Amino acid sequence: MPVSVVTIKPGSWAAWKIAFRPKTLWVATVPVVVAAALVFSAGRAIHLPSLVLAMLCAVMIQIITNLQNDVGYTARGHETGERIGFPRATQTGLLTARHIRIALLFCALVTILLGLPLVIWHGLPILIIGIASMIAAVLYMAGFRPIAYTALGELFVFIFFGLVAVNGTVYLFTHQTSAAAWLLSVIIGLLAAAVLLVNNYRDAEHDRNTGRRTLVVVLGKRHTRRLYAAMVFLPFILLLPLTAISPLLLLPMLALPLAIQTYRALGTTSSGSMFNTIMLRTVQLEALFGLLFCIGSIAVGIIK
Repeated sequence: MPVSVVTIKPGSWAAWKIAFRPKTLWVATVPVVVAAALVFSAGRAIHLPSLVLAMLCAVMIQIITNLQNDVGYTARGHETGERIGFPRATQTGLLTARHIRIALLFCALVTILLGLPLVIWHGLPILIIGIASMIAAVLYMAGFRPIAYTALGELFVFIFFGLVAVNGTVYLFTHQTSAAAWLLSVIIGLLAAAVLLVNNYRDAEHDRNTGRRTLVVVLGKRHTRRLYAAMVFLPFILLLPLTAISPLLLLPMLALPLAIQTYRALGTTSSGSMFNTIMLRTVQLEALFGLLFCIGSIAVGIIK
Protein backbone atom coordinates (compact mmCIF):
# COMPACT_ATOMS: atom_id res chain seq x y z
CA MET A 1 0.00 0.00 0.00
CA PRO A 2 1.41 3.45 -0.89
CA VAL A 3 2.98 5.30 2.03
CA SER A 4 0.60 8.21 1.54
CA VAL A 5 -2.36 5.88 2.16
CA VAL A 6 -1.07 3.88 5.12
CA THR A 7 -1.77 6.62 7.67
CA ILE A 8 -5.28 7.40 6.38
CA LYS A 9 -8.18 6.12 8.48
CA PRO A 10 -10.80 4.15 6.52
CA GLY A 11 -14.00 6.14 6.04
CA SER A 12 -12.35 9.43 6.99
CA TRP A 13 -12.54 12.69 5.05
CA ALA A 14 -9.01 12.01 3.78
CA ALA A 15 -10.25 8.72 2.35
CA TRP A 16 -13.13 10.49 0.58
CA LYS A 17 -10.69 13.02 -0.85
CA ILE A 18 -8.88 10.16 -2.56
CA ALA A 19 -12.15 9.14 -4.21
CA PHE A 20 -13.22 12.72 -5.04
CA ARG A 21 -9.80 13.72 -6.46
CA PRO A 22 -10.25 17.45 -5.82
CA LYS A 23 -7.15 18.41 -7.83
CA THR A 24 -8.94 17.31 -11.02
CA LEU A 25 -11.99 19.53 -10.42
CA TRP A 26 -10.37 22.43 -12.29
CA VAL A 27 -11.17 20.51 -15.48
CA ALA A 28 -14.86 20.96 -14.65
CA THR A 29 -14.80 24.57 -13.48
CA VAL A 30 -12.55 26.15 -16.14
CA PRO A 31 -15.01 25.70 -19.07
CA VAL A 32 -17.84 27.35 -17.12
CA VAL A 33 -15.76 30.31 -15.95
CA VAL A 34 -14.12 31.08 -19.31
CA ALA A 35 -17.48 30.85 -21.08
CA ALA A 36 -18.99 33.34 -18.64
CA ALA A 37 -15.98 35.62 -19.13
CA LEU A 38 -16.44 35.47 -22.90
CA VAL A 39 -20.08 36.51 -22.52
CA PHE A 40 -19.01 39.38 -20.24
CA SER A 41 -16.45 40.54 -22.81
CA ALA A 42 -19.31 41.02 -25.29
CA GLY A 43 -21.03 43.39 -22.89
CA ARG A 44 -23.73 40.91 -21.88
CA ALA A 45 -25.00 40.62 -18.33
CA ILE A 46 -24.04 37.59 -16.23
CA HIS A 47 -26.85 36.06 -14.17
CA LEU A 48 -24.85 35.26 -11.04
CA PRO A 49 -27.19 32.53 -9.64
CA SER A 50 -27.00 30.71 -13.00
CA LEU A 51 -23.20 30.93 -12.99
CA VAL A 52 -22.91 29.57 -9.45
CA LEU A 53 -25.33 26.71 -10.10
CA ALA A 54 -23.64 25.84 -13.40
CA MET A 55 -20.26 25.65 -11.68
CA LEU A 56 -21.64 23.48 -8.88
CA CYS A 57 -23.31 21.14 -11.38
CA ALA A 58 -20.07 20.84 -13.36
CA VAL A 59 -18.12 20.00 -10.20
CA MET A 60 -20.70 17.42 -9.13
CA ILE A 61 -20.58 15.72 -12.54
CA GLN A 62 -16.79 15.54 -12.29
CA ILE A 63 -17.08 14.05 -8.80
CA ILE A 64 -19.57 11.47 -10.11
CA THR A 65 -17.06 10.54 -12.82
CA ASN A 66 -14.25 10.20 -10.27
CA LEU A 67 -16.36 8.09 -7.90
CA GLN A 68 -17.50 5.81 -10.71
CA ASN A 69 -13.89 5.38 -11.80
CA ASP A 70 -12.83 4.44 -8.29
CA VAL A 71 -15.45 1.78 -7.73
CA GLY A 72 -15.59 0.62 -11.36
CA TYR A 73 -11.93 -0.29 -11.71
CA THR A 74 -11.91 -2.16 -8.42
CA ALA A 75 -15.13 -4.03 -9.22
CA ARG A 76 -13.61 -5.29 -12.47
CA GLY A 77 -10.62 -6.68 -10.59
CA HIS A 78 -8.09 -4.89 -12.74
CA GLU A 79 -6.19 -3.21 -9.91
CA THR A 80 -3.20 -5.54 -10.04
CA GLY A 81 -0.95 -3.47 -7.80
CA GLU A 82 1.27 -2.62 -10.78
CA ARG A 83 -0.56 0.59 -11.65
CA ILE A 84 1.54 3.65 -10.82
CA GLY A 85 -1.24 6.24 -10.75
CA PHE A 86 -2.88 7.81 -7.74
CA PRO A 87 -4.39 5.28 -5.26
CA ARG A 88 -8.07 4.37 -5.38
CA ALA A 89 -10.09 4.46 -2.18
CA THR A 90 -11.91 1.15 -2.81
CA GLN A 91 -8.84 -0.74 -3.97
CA THR A 92 -6.86 0.30 -0.88
CA GLY A 93 -9.75 -0.56 1.46
CA LEU A 94 -10.27 2.99 2.65
CA LEU A 95 -13.87 2.95 1.40
CA THR A 96 -16.18 0.11 0.45
CA ALA A 97 -17.94 -0.20 -2.87
CA ARG A 98 -21.22 0.28 -1.01
CA HIS A 99 -19.98 3.59 0.39
CA ILE A 100 -19.07 4.81 -3.08
CA ARG A 101 -22.36 3.71 -4.64
CA ILE A 102 -24.36 5.49 -1.94
CA ALA A 103 -22.25 8.60 -2.55
CA LEU A 104 -22.93 8.29 -6.29
CA LEU A 105 -26.67 8.28 -5.72
CA PHE A 106 -26.39 11.23 -3.34
CA CYS A 107 -24.26 13.22 -5.79
CA ALA A 108 -26.67 12.47 -8.64
CA LEU A 109 -29.59 13.71 -6.52
CA VAL A 110 -27.71 16.88 -5.55
CA THR A 111 -26.82 17.53 -9.19
CA ILE A 112 -30.45 17.19 -10.23
CA LEU A 113 -31.58 19.58 -7.49
CA LEU A 114 -28.90 22.11 -8.42
CA GLY A 115 -29.72 21.85 -12.10
CA LEU A 116 -33.49 22.12 -11.76
CA PRO A 117 -33.52 25.95 -11.47
CA LEU A 118 -31.29 26.17 -14.55
CA VAL A 119 -33.81 24.11 -16.53
CA ILE A 120 -36.71 26.26 -15.30
CA TRP A 121 -34.89 29.50 -16.13
CA HIS A 122 -33.26 28.50 -19.42
CA GLY A 123 -35.30 25.71 -20.94
CA LEU A 124 -35.10 22.27 -22.51
CA PRO A 125 -31.56 22.52 -23.98
CA ILE A 126 -30.13 22.75 -20.46
CA LEU A 127 -32.05 19.62 -19.42
CA ILE A 128 -30.69 17.73 -22.42
CA ILE A 129 -27.13 18.88 -21.67
CA GLY A 130 -27.47 17.89 -18.01
CA ILE A 131 -28.86 14.44 -18.69
CA ALA A 132 -26.28 13.70 -21.40
CA SER A 133 -23.42 14.84 -19.15
CA MET A 134 -24.56 12.67 -16.23
CA ILE A 135 -24.98 9.63 -18.45
CA ALA A 136 -21.51 10.13 -19.92
CA ALA A 137 -20.04 10.53 -16.42
CA VAL A 138 -21.45 7.17 -15.33
CA LEU A 139 -20.75 5.29 -18.58
CA TYR A 140 -17.11 6.33 -18.55
CA MET A 141 -16.47 3.42 -16.19
CA ALA A 142 -19.78 1.50 -16.16
CA GLY A 143 -21.60 -0.84 -18.46
CA PHE A 144 -20.53 -3.83 -20.56
CA ARG A 145 -17.91 -1.82 -22.45
CA PRO A 146 -16.96 1.31 -20.48
CA ILE A 147 -15.65 4.33 -22.37
CA ALA A 148 -12.47 4.11 -20.27
CA TYR A 149 -11.72 0.73 -21.83
CA THR A 150 -11.79 2.14 -25.36
CA ALA A 151 -9.84 4.72 -27.37
CA LEU A 152 -12.75 7.17 -27.05
CA GLY A 153 -12.00 8.55 -23.59
CA GLU A 154 -10.18 11.67 -24.78
CA LEU A 155 -12.89 12.34 -27.36
CA PHE A 156 -15.60 12.24 -24.68
CA VAL A 157 -13.61 14.61 -22.48
CA PHE A 158 -13.12 16.96 -25.45
CA ILE A 159 -16.86 16.91 -26.14
CA PHE A 160 -18.26 17.23 -22.62
CA PHE A 161 -15.54 19.31 -20.92
CA GLY A 162 -15.04 21.48 -23.98
CA LEU A 163 -17.78 21.73 -26.59
CA VAL A 164 -20.73 21.01 -24.30
CA ALA A 165 -19.54 22.82 -21.16
CA VAL A 166 -18.45 26.04 -22.88
CA ASN A 167 -21.32 26.33 -25.36
CA GLY A 168 -23.82 25.25 -22.71
CA THR A 169 -22.64 27.97 -20.36
CA VAL A 170 -22.74 30.60 -23.10
CA TYR A 171 -26.30 29.48 -23.84
CA LEU A 172 -27.24 30.05 -20.18
CA PHE A 173 -26.58 33.76 -20.50
CA THR A 174 -27.44 34.46 -24.14
CA HIS A 175 -29.81 31.63 -25.16
CA GLN A 176 -27.64 31.21 -28.22
CA THR A 177 -24.03 30.42 -29.06
CA SER A 178 -21.45 32.03 -31.34
CA ALA A 179 -18.39 31.35 -33.47
CA ALA A 180 -16.17 32.68 -30.66
CA ALA A 181 -17.86 30.32 -28.19
CA TRP A 182 -17.29 27.32 -30.45
CA LEU A 183 -13.65 28.28 -30.94
CA LEU A 184 -13.17 28.69 -27.19
CA SER A 185 -14.87 25.33 -26.59
CA VAL A 186 -12.37 23.62 -28.90
CA ILE A 187 -9.46 25.30 -27.08
CA ILE A 188 -10.64 24.25 -23.62
CA GLY A 189 -11.66 20.78 -24.82
CA LEU A 190 -8.15 20.13 -26.15
CA LEU A 191 -6.55 21.12 -22.85
CA ALA A 192 -9.00 18.98 -20.86
CA ALA A 193 -8.41 15.97 -23.11
CA ALA A 194 -4.66 16.40 -22.67
CA VAL A 195 -5.09 15.73 -18.94
CA LEU A 196 -6.65 12.33 -19.61
CA LEU A 197 -4.06 11.58 -22.30
CA VAL A 198 -1.24 11.97 -19.77
CA ASN A 199 -3.14 9.80 -17.30
CA ASN A 200 -3.46 7.04 -19.89
CA TYR A 201 0.15 7.53 -21.04
CA ARG A 202 1.31 6.87 -17.48
CA ASP A 203 -0.77 3.69 -17.19
CA ALA A 204 -0.22 2.37 -20.72
CA GLU A 205 1.57 -0.85 -19.72
CA HIS A 206 -0.90 -1.64 -16.96
CA ASP A 207 -3.83 -0.94 -19.27
CA ARG A 208 -2.44 -3.12 -22.04
CA ASN A 209 -1.97 -6.01 -19.61
CA THR A 210 -5.52 -5.70 -18.24
CA GLY A 211 -7.31 -5.45 -21.59
CA ARG A 212 -7.90 -1.70 -21.76
CA ARG A 213 -7.53 -0.41 -25.32
CA THR A 214 -7.05 3.25 -24.50
CA LEU A 215 -5.98 5.76 -27.13
CA VAL A 216 -2.41 5.55 -25.87
CA VAL A 217 -2.40 1.76 -26.19
CA VAL A 218 -3.75 2.03 -29.73
CA LEU A 219 -1.42 4.82 -30.89
CA GLY A 220 1.74 3.89 -29.03
CA LYS A 221 3.77 6.30 -26.93
CA ARG A 222 5.61 8.08 -29.76
CA HIS A 223 2.41 9.06 -31.57
CA THR A 224 0.78 9.88 -28.22
CA ARG A 225 3.52 12.42 -27.47
CA ARG A 226 2.80 14.06 -30.83
CA LEU A 227 -0.90 14.14 -30.06
CA TYR A 228 -0.19 15.65 -26.65
CA ALA A 229 1.89 18.35 -28.33
CA ALA A 230 -1.06 19.19 -30.58
CA MET A 231 -3.43 19.29 -27.61
CA VAL A 232 -1.33 21.70 -25.54
CA PHE A 233 0.04 23.95 -28.32
CA LEU A 234 -2.89 24.21 -30.73
CA PRO A 235 -4.98 26.18 -28.18
CA PHE A 236 -2.43 29.00 -28.35
CA ILE A 237 -2.74 29.14 -32.14
CA LEU A 238 -6.53 29.05 -31.95
CA LEU A 239 -6.42 32.14 -29.73
CA LEU A 240 -5.32 34.27 -32.69
CA PRO A 241 -8.77 34.60 -34.34
CA LEU A 242 -10.13 35.92 -31.03
CA THR A 243 -8.04 39.06 -31.50
CA ALA A 244 -10.96 40.17 -33.69
CA ILE A 245 -12.71 40.78 -30.34
CA SER A 246 -9.68 42.29 -28.60
CA PRO A 247 -5.90 41.76 -28.40
CA LEU A 248 -6.42 41.38 -24.65
CA LEU A 249 -7.75 37.87 -25.31
CA LEU A 250 -4.17 36.88 -26.18
CA LEU A 251 -3.26 37.13 -22.50
CA PRO A 252 -3.23 33.29 -22.14
CA MET A 253 -0.08 33.33 -24.29
CA LEU A 254 1.68 33.93 -20.98
CA ALA A 255 0.95 30.27 -20.18
CA LEU A 256 2.98 29.06 -23.19
CA PRO A 257 6.20 28.49 -21.19
CA LEU A 258 4.31 26.08 -18.91
CA ALA A 259 3.00 24.22 -21.96
CA ILE A 260 6.54 23.90 -23.34
CA GLN A 261 7.91 22.76 -19.99
CA THR A 262 5.17 20.15 -19.56
CA TYR A 263 5.56 18.80 -23.09
CA ARG A 264 9.32 18.44 -22.65
CA ALA A 265 8.80 16.65 -19.34
CA LEU A 266 6.52 14.11 -21.02
CA GLY A 267 9.22 13.22 -23.52
CA THR A 268 12.08 12.99 -21.03
CA THR A 269 10.45 11.40 -17.99
CA SER A 270 11.16 7.73 -17.43
CA SER A 271 9.98 7.30 -13.84
CA GLY A 272 6.37 6.18 -13.73
CA SER A 273 5.45 8.14 -10.62
CA MET A 274 6.72 11.37 -12.19
CA PHE A 275 3.90 11.19 -14.72
CA ASN A 276 1.53 12.05 -11.87
CA THR A 277 3.33 15.38 -11.62
CA ILE A 278 3.06 15.91 -15.38
CA MET A 279 -0.66 15.19 -15.26
CA LEU A 280 -1.16 17.74 -12.47
CA ARG A 281 0.91 20.26 -14.41
CA THR A 282 -1.41 19.73 -17.37
CA VAL A 283 -4.35 20.49 -15.09
CA GLN A 284 -2.48 23.60 -13.93
CA LEU A 285 -1.90 24.58 -17.57
CA GLU A 286 -5.62 24.50 -18.27
CA ALA A 287 -6.35 26.41 -15.07
CA LEU A 288 -3.71 29.07 -15.81
CA PHE A 289 -4.87 29.40 -19.41
CA GLY A 290 -8.44 29.82 -18.19
CA LEU A 291 -7.48 32.35 -15.53
CA LEU A 292 -5.55 34.50 -18.00
CA PHE A 293 -8.40 34.30 -20.51
CA CYS A 294 -10.84 35.44 -17.82
CA ILE A 295 -8.63 38.39 -16.88
CA GLY A 296 -8.38 39.47 -20.51
CA SER A 297 -12.11 39.00 -21.12
CA ILE A 298 -13.13 40.90 -18.00
CA ALA A 299 -10.82 43.74 -18.99
CA VAL A 300 -12.47 43.85 -22.42
CA GLY A 301 -15.92 43.93 -20.83
CA ILE A 302 -14.96 46.74 -18.46
CA ILE A 303 -13.41 48.82 -21.24
CA LYS A 304 -16.62 48.49 -23.27
